Amino acid sequence: MTNVKKPNVLLTNDDGYQAEGLKALAEELREFAHVAIVAPSWERSGAAQSLTLRQPIVCHEIAENEWAIDGTPADCVIVALHKLLPERPDLVISGINHGANLGENVYYSGTVGAAREAVIHQVHGLAVSLCSKNANADFAPAARLAKQAVELILSEGLPEQVLLNINVPEGWKGAVRFTRQSKKITRTVLREGEDPRGSRYFWLSEQRIDRDMELDADSDYAAIYAGEASVTPLHLDPTHAESLNHLSHWASKLRQS
Repeated sequence: MTNVKKPNVLLTNDDGYQAEGLKALAEELREFAHVAIVAPSWERSGAAQSLTLRQPIVCHEIAENEWAIDGTPADCVIVALHKLLPERPDLVISGINHGANLGENVYYSGTVGAAREAVIHQVHGLAVSLCSKNANADFAPAARLAKQAVELILSEGLPEQVLLNINVPEGWKGAVRFTRQSKKITRTVLREGEDPRGSRYFWLSEQRIDRDMELDADSDYAAIYAGEASVTPLHLDPTHAESLNHLSHWASKLRQS
């Protein structure tokens, strides 16, 4: 009987290395993969794909194959790939995030940012989120779906420069839909206040989504509201080819003499 080589998987997130979603994912994947964890020391939600450039990125070894990084999720991926791991992983998974990463939040999400950073380094990237803010959220179903996605990615691969963004509804029954990223359907909310010293401040949040609003049937929000897991392929190249051709005649008008 031949020994089957276990795949090497790197886990990270933006909720911090002690997050329950990360632990659930690691437990599920250790059944068939060598798992390394390199995650932020504390929550870095909203960090997107930002990097730490003006201070050192401090690394703390927590346990065997597990590190906490004083930096962003993208920092974690870079440090892991270039310094911490003995060999290149077969896949980087970011999550399981405690909360959805749908629509425009893809641009702000540290969870998605870490997976995108992996793909920039030519490693398969997968972002996984549970659409729940429940303090006692059950991450097990999302972890099982992530494992199935990992097995497919490792056996069939992904298109070049593509990462997958998976969102799983709370109380998920098992249906899956491949979706487009939704357009912005929420309103940004700034709550204004004044601190005891008279300094003005703003608290940034987002309005609650009206579930009765009309949504594109192929959108990520539509899938979640239908109780289905959403899988959205995201591409690194945001160039709009049609505009590239349509606007090219502007070059002569913009040229400096």
